[in-house]
Amino acid sequence: MPSTQNKNVLLGITGSIAAYKAASLIRLLIKSDYKVKVIMTPSACDFITPLTISTLSKHEVITEIAESGQWHNHVALGLWADLFLIAPCTATTLSKMASGLADNMLIATYLSAKCPVIIAPAMDLDMWKHGSTISNLKTIKSYGNDIIPVGHGELASGLVGDGRMAEPEAIVSYLNDYLSHDQDLTGKKVLITAGPTYEFLDPVRYIGNPSSGKMGIALAEECASRGAKVTLVLGPSQLSPADESIKLKRVRSAEEMYQACLKVYKSTDITIFAAAVADYTPMGTSIHKIKKKGGNLKLELKRTKDIAGELGKVKSEKQINIGFSLETKSGEANAKDKLAKKNFDIIVLNSLQDKGAGFKGNTNKVTIFNKNGEMKKYPLKSKTKVAKDIVNHIVTLVTQK
Repeated sequence: MPSTQNKNVLLGITGSIAAYKAASLIRLLIKSDYKVKVIMTPSACDFITPLTISTLSKHEVITEIAESGQWHNHVALGLWADLFLIAPCTATTLSKMASGLADNMLIATYLSAKCPVIIAPAMDLDMWKHGSTISNLKTIKSYGNDIIPVGHGELASGLVGDGRMAEPEAIVSYLNDYLSHDQDLTGKKVLITAGPTYEFLDPVRYIGNPSSGKMGIALAEECASRGAKVTLVLGPSQLSPADESIKLKRVRSAEEMYQACLKVYKSTDITIFAAAVADYTPMGTSIHKIKKKGGNLKLELKRTKDIAGELGKVKSEKQINIGFSLETKSGEANAKDKLAKKNFDIIVLNSLQDKGAGFKGNTNKVTIFNKNGEMKKYPLKSKTKVAKDIVNHIVTLVTQK
């Protein structure tokens, strides 16, 4: 188990009566060998002073984007943190997180943070049960954020019910469990393909698809967090993995992706084919923009390399290959067919018919099939959590090799 020692926790404190618990929370975090920096919203300062918090955390407390003519770099704070904990998180802050309303330092940092974000809500019973709160929680979960369950008990209003912020001891325990999972892929070399491929007709037009690469990037980060040495071959995408240990190779076409994979495949233990590779490419590419003329334009296309299929032919007994199957109909039958034909060990099926699954979104709904005929369906989850489920299956295969 990796130690939490020297892990950087950025603590956000918002304007709740539960802010007084932040003093105990900081003490417990430091006692557990975390390094702690703190952002407070202006309203949080009405409940506990920045002086108290800075004394306990041993760092300056930031309350404004600019103070005394000095600008605070919210991007740098987000990059410093291994984890961003917002405790207590009020209904107001929850709403701002869901909508992206960056009117304070905490939300500006949240929107630029590359690390996992965990919130510990705190509000009164009626606020906790309100439809807007329920909707906002659902929204920020879809962004990949984690929610620490609220406690039940007497609230500031005098009501008794749900809405209490979890106790500091429970929060620290949650963080320890979150950050201290097994390094069960240590020493393994993992190759992952992600994103679309673009097959150019001319310098400005191409055949492609809307894949963002989010699922493949989530898988790369999950594997890296478990100790693997990861190479990510990423098609055209505006995204990048946050984990700097991931070796990133950017490509455009199916052929470029194939060649990049071919160079490292033989030395790879695990390969995850998550890219949405174009099946066809133009027979030729015009060096100049194709001008519009009268009548229709006929394109002659040829098959691209079946990257997973070709590498599956040279796969050794010690290697593990994982495929993806995005379908619009006959999903189970098509996935099982690919599982056999491409020499996959498991295949991950998702369907464009399922709301929240497929391209670009932050969520996915998958079914995983094994070679032995086993099938496991999962509910709609953030792609970060889907990645954990998939990697858990992979770890089971690793232990069987």
